[in-house]
Amino acid sequence: MTWPPQSPGLNPIEMAWDELDRRVKGRGMSRLCVVCGGSRGIGRAVSKLLAERGCRVAVVSRNQDAAQATVVSLAGADHMAFSCDVSKGEEVQNIFETIQKTCGNVSYLVNAAGINRDGLLLRTRPEDMVALLHTNLLGSMLTCKAALRSMLHTQGGAIVNIGSVVGLKGNAGQCVYSASKAGLEGFTRSLAKEVASRNVRVNLLAPGFIRTDMTVGLREGGGVRTIPLGRFGEPEEVAKAVLFLLESPYITGQVLVVDGGLQLAM
Repeated sequence: MTWPPQSPGLNPIEMAWDELDRRVKGRGMSRLCVVCGGSRGIGRAVSKLLAERGCRVAVVSRNQDAAQATVVSLAGADHMAFSCDVSKGEEVQNIFETIQKTCGNVSYLVNAAGINRDGLLLRTRPEDMVALLHTNLLGSMLTCKAALRSMLHTQGGAIVNIGSVVGLKGNAGQCVYSASKAGLEGFTRSLAKEVASRNVRVNLLAPGFIRTDMTVGLREGGGVRTIPLGRFGEPEEVAKAVLFLLESPYITGQVLVVDGGLQLAM
């Protein structure tokens, strides 16, 4: 088969993307996508978009009821809800074993679970430091390790870790949060090198100010002035970027920034 296939009225790049879109839609039902932190914010938007693409979605959340509520709202069928604290290794291992047995091999993993506790370093309690690092960094390490065991059975897969523009640029009052997200970038790039030969791609998406419950306390009127595009982003806009990374077969070890130009002003 020639690549790209010949389609009248389209240039070669458009034809390539058109063919990729048809292939992904055609095989969507065979793909199982695990979304950690999939019951709220960016994770919920990702879950909905993947379901619309015809994928089966396993929504993982600390709150079983919230995960189930998300599953009920998804298009299509064969979606599942799971309760898990991603910062706890035994829970992660057990959940992924259950997913493997009940749903099959994992093709996609999106790590959107995260917490944020802002504060100057001198006023930050050690237990808050540990909680941030365990959830935002260790949690993604644990889920990636568990998912990889499954992906290797399917001759490949894709992982998208949700970082933050703060992890790239730093921000006063967010030392620990920034460290957790910066560490996630290093982990993502290193893991991408480790598993590329096994046809598993690993990328990081770094959002800016997105309208979720994690940013509800921010004064958008003041903060929005620092964003060149003049507004907060929507979870659905981030979800589209996540989908792009999941479906792009020749992208790995990269950081995609979705921040309305915020880092240009940082």
